[in-house]
Amino acid sequence: MQKNPDPYSMEDALRLINTPAGQQLLALLRQTNPEALNKAQSQAAAGDYSKIPQTLAPLLASEDVKKLLKQLGG
Repeated sequence: MQKNPDPYSMEDALRLINTPAGQQLLALLRQTNPEALNKAQSQAAAGDYSKIPQTLAPLLASEDVKKLLKQLGG
């Protein structure tokens, strides 16, 4: 199990996801591929952060997702 190398805290993630853009992003990800999103959430809960980018890559390739990420500063 690997520790999260990302400098963001859980509080930062919750703050972002509770913004309008964050809610849109989460809804879009759930709509696009809920299985991949659930898998990434399970990986995060298990502390296996190294696999999350690969799991989410197909979801994050969408232009709509890229636009929302940009709004979130990502």
